[in-house]
Amino acid sequence: MHILHVTIGAPKLKIEAENKNLAVLTVGPLPSGYGMTIGNALRRVLLSSLPGTAVTAVKVTGMTHEYDTIKGVSDSLLDIILNLRGLRLRKHSKEAEVITVPFVKSGVITAKDLKVSSDIEIIDPSQVITTCDGASAKLKMEIRVERGVGYKVVSNEDSVAEEDPEFILMDANFSPIKKVKYEVIPARVGDQTNLDQLRLEVETDGSLEAENAIKLSASILESYFQLFNTEDAYTDEDFTTNFSAIKAKEEAEKAASAAVEESFTPIDILGFSQRTLNALVNGGITSVEELLKTPMSQLSQLRGFGQKAKTELEEVLKERGYASTAPAPTINEEN
Repeated sequence: MHILHVTIGAPKLKIEAENKNLAVLTVGPLPSGYGMTIGNALRRVLLSSLPGTAVTAVKVTGMTHEYDTIKGVSDSLLDIILNLRGLRLRKHSKEAEVITVPFVKSGVITAKDLKVSSDIEIIDPSQVITTCDGASAKLKMEIRVERGVGYKVVSNEDSVAEEDPEFILMDANFSPIKKVKYEVIPARVGDQTNLDQLRLEVETDGSLEAENAIKLSASILESYFQLFNTEDAYTDEDFTTNFSAIKAKEEAEKAASAAVEESFTPIDILGFSQRTLNALVNGGITSVEELLKTPMSQLSQLRGFGQKAKTELEEVLKERGYASTAPAPTINEEN
C-alpha cells in the first residue's frame, strides 16, 4: 500500500445494496490516480470473468437451420433464438442440461412455460420466447442450458464436434452483469487536496447479487496478484505500508484517546479550599487521577502547598474513600 496512507489513514470501504441487482461501492481516500487504476481493473473483471448461465443450443422438431419458419408459430427460428439469448436463468451445477418448451397452447409463450429441473431457476418468468397460433401438439423446442464464463462464440470446430446435428449452436453471453459504471471523485484529507475517491455502480441480471459480484471480482484480482507475493518479494519499508499496520496504529490511537477521556475526573469535585486548589492547579495537577498518582513528596514542593494543605488533602481523600498519597517528608513551613 502507498506510504501516503500513513498520513491520510486507511481507505474506507462502503458497499450500499439498493436491491439484490444493484449495488454501489465507494472507497477512499486514495492516492491520486488510484481511483482509475482500481476502478478500471474491477470493471474489466466484472464484465469478463464472472460465471453465469446462458442458452447455448436449440432444437425444434423438423428444423435444420435458424432461417426456417415454424408452422403455427408467428416468429421465425432466428427471432426465437434472439429471444432465447435474453433469457435470465440461474443454474447451480456446471453440467449442461436440456430443457423443453411445448408449443401446444395458442398465445404468448414465456419463460414460465419452460419445463426445467430443480437445478435451474427462472429469474424472469415473464420473458417472451415466441407466440403460437394453432401450433401442432407434437411440436416442441429443446433448449440446451449451460453455466460458463465470459462470451462464447461458436466456431466450426464446435459444430463438427456436436454429437446431435439437429441442435443449432448459439453464441452465448454468460456474464450476469448488465451494467458497470465507475467515476473518480476528488477528495481531500486535511491539507492533502489531490486525493481520489472511487464510486463503482454495478447492476446484474439477478442470477448473481450485485454485492457478491463486486466481492468475487476483487477476489479474482487478488488471486492473480498473489503470484507476485512470493517469499522473496521486494518491499521498501520507507515508502510502502499495509492495511494491518495502519489499522493497528489507528486502533491504538483510538484506545489511547478513549483512555484519556474516560480517566479524567476534574479535581475541583473534591471540594478543596481555594488556596489548596490553586496550589494544585498551578502545579499542573487538574484531575483526581493525576493527584492520586503524585507522591506527597512531590506535592510538598508545589508553591503554596504547606502543612495545612497536606492535612486538608489527607482528610478529603479519606472522606472520599481514595487511597492516601505517599507520605511527605517533614515540612517546617506553615501554610
